[in-house]
Amino acid sequence: MTPLDYGRSFLIGKGSANEVRFWIESRTRVLDNRAGICEDFYQTASCKSENTFCETDLFKRDNYDYLPIFSATYGLIFRRPARLSDRYRETRPYSEMFGGYHLHVLEGASVRELPSNASIREETYRFAPLVSQTEIRNDDNGLSALIECPVKTMNTRRGDDRYQVDTGPIAFPDLSKRPERLVDCLSLAFVAFNTPHFADFVIEAPTAVDPANPDLKVHHYSKIVSLPARNRVFAVE
Repeated sequence: MTPLDYGRSFLIGKGSANEVRFWIESRTRVLDNRAGICEDFYQTASCKSENTFCETDLFKRDNYDYLPIFSATYGLIFRRPARLSDRYRETRPYSEMFGGYHLHVLEGASVRELPSNASIREETYRFAPLVSQTEIRNDDNGLSALIECPVKTMNTRRGDDRYQVDTGPIAFPDLSKRPERLVDCLSLAFVAFNTPHFADFVIEAPTAVDPANPDLKVHHYSKIVSLPARNRVFAVE
């Protein structure tokens, strides 16, 4: 999968009521190798709930974070208000996501895989746009996935030649069980890694905010998993 130029990759709705344009923030390719199915999911940048095109009061009073994910078959919408909500996750057919969408994704004109810690650090210091790819798999059930995102935060240390990616959100696929639909395995997460062979993910999940009141919960990035992975970093220009 050739890395995208994330500075120039978007999708735009087809519906006449609102031809909304979303910036593509990550791409997750999920493969069901037993069924011979492959589906790309484009996670877009979040916005806030709006009264679109009104004369006044453009933000909804009971505001929530709004983050959609698109594929060729289904759309997935995450709505996150200040409290737990049964509307947190909604899956829709492709055609009901802003009337379908036009996809505008551009691969990088110059893509170089960075083979060493030193090369990753040097491209970081050069201010090159960086993109990471993390491959995970479950050979027991035939599922695999490739998660790609622009590296928003890169930690480096010259003294012992270290780096660490920390970025998100991404569309994290839970490959521990076979879903009825591939879209059903996705959650929002951040990814971190500093070696080629494993990645840690912190996943958004219902989280208690007061030890004295365990029933008081919000959605927060709190569920941590560590997985064997194949990580790669690219300079994409």
